[in-house]
Amino acid sequence: MNDLHEEIRRHHDKVLIVDFGSQVTQLIARRVREAGVYCEIAPYQSAASAFDLIQPKAVILSGGPASVTEPGSPRAPQKIFESGLPILAICYGQQTIAAQLGGAVEGGHAAEFGRANVEVVANSALFDGVWSVGGAYPVWMSHGDRVTALPEGFTVKALSENAPFAVASDERRRIFTTQFHPEVAHTPDGAKLLANFVHKVAGLKSDWTMAAFRGEAVKAIREQVGQGRVLCGLSGGVDSAVAAVLIHEAIGENLTCVFVDHGMLRQGEAEQVVTLFRDHYNIPLVHVQAQDLFIGALEGEADPETKRKIIGRLFIETFDAEAKKIAADGRGAPAFLAQGTLYPDVIESVSFTGGPSVTIKSHHNVGGLPERMNMKLVEPLRELFKDEVRALGREIGLPEAFVARHPFPGPGLAIRCPGGVTREKLEILRKADAVYLDEIHKAGLYDQIWQAFAVLLPVRTVGVMGDGRTYDYVVALRAVTSVDGMTADFFPYDMNFLGRAATRIINEVKGVNRVVYDVTSKPPGTIEWE
Repeated sequence: MNDLHEEIRRHHDKVLIVDFGSQVTQLIARRVREAGVYCEIAPYQSAASAFDLIQPKAVILSGGPASVTEPGSPRAPQKIFESGLPILAICYGQQTIAAQLGGAVEGGHAAEFGRANVEVVANSALFDGVWSVGGAYPVWMSHGDRVTALPEGFTVKALSENAPFAVASDERRRIFTTQFHPEVAHTPDGAKLLANFVHKVAGLKSDWTMAAFRGEAVKAIREQVGQGRVLCGLSGGVDSAVAAVLIHEAIGENLTCVFVDHGMLRQGEAEQVVTLFRDHYNIPLVHVQAQDLFIGALEGEADPETKRKIIGRLFIETFDAEAKKIAADGRGAPAFLAQGTLYPDVIESVSFTGGPSVTIKSHHNVGGLPERMNMKLVEPLRELFKDEVRALGREIGLPEAFVARHPFPGPGLAIRCPGGVTREKLEILRKADAVYLDEIHKAGLYDQIWQAFAVLLPVRTVGVMGDGRTYDYVVALRAVTSVDGMTADFFPYDMNFLGRAATRIINEVKGVNRVVYDVTSKPPGTIEWE
């Protein structure tokens, strides 16, 4: 949605983040935006053109998996150094600055992966009000190579056991470098260091708020759509709900929402969506009963990527069919299809590393729609992260039950049902998931958990229930804590809660005789649970 891009860029100070392929580059953007400053990410290959287009007031260079010592390894555009703008370089970013500005980088030294302590040896604008000379502070390291000689004008500000230049800067030129990752939660003061860079070093304003974005988005939607009609695909999640309400604020009755009930929703979800949009907001809503179509196409399919592609294709076909029906009412065919695409979807869809995002986001239409649809995409949330969408939802008055709803990863229960999909398995999973969430609500834990759901494992076990022997399915329960989904850890339930939930599921859900709890953590770089 280029109009919204331009609207935002006109009104906000901007930071360009040059992505060298780090698993946690998105976290840099999150921390900058948490500081109230708008930023965009560009792969290093297109960073020069992005620099010209965005016209940032500061630049951040990310980490990355390459070695600066290897021929052809990534480099930052020279124009960034010639611009005189403030620069913060992280991990690989520090190393490429050293290589490009006359320092030295070597491999073969002791690596640092994980927690480390840095000792501050000199004052820096980066440390203002956060770190003091002589103090030792925990950080997160992830490097094999290291800088062995600084470029002219740089001085060391902090060091660690295996990084003699853990922080080094040329404060006259306003170039700051860190070997550690300030963006991750494992560096406790990292967000404050990044805030110091954007505010105290670069002097940028804290003008990135959802109240400001709301006005900019409404204006951009009106300019893009004009008098055209828009179809908005509702999924039942917070993203599409926020997109729909925002678009309705912009164009009113020219919006029609299409809610596709594909038979893989959670229990009661369809009724909640219909009630909210028809009764609360009075937004025109088409409720498509497509259970037979979707489940019929998926039945017996075990491959998760094939499931995603089937679901994505059927969604497009369903929207196309509904658009043709609406066109018959005499007001013309919808010219636009709206969806709740988020900034992480966009970033991952153009991943230059060819990583897992290529398949993870395969059920999204981030790259556009089939030409035969003759519709353009409206994506008003395309510049936002998930927590920003929640803040926007509260700004526009969406009920808290929708705003605070846990994200439901993957396209419906099909992906929470590993192995072949059947109607019987979907119904077992739906009931088990409903019991699990009910217990979470009763225990007052829902808002403490970022995401919780049940998974029906492709495993059946022998068990004894009463005087009889059973041969039924195993249900796995998952619950994680997170801020933005980039990293997560399992929620520490007490055994009494797990005992209650498991007992209810086994007693109330026919077809289940065993329940397990998944205590897997989600490290940086894995984008979505599978």
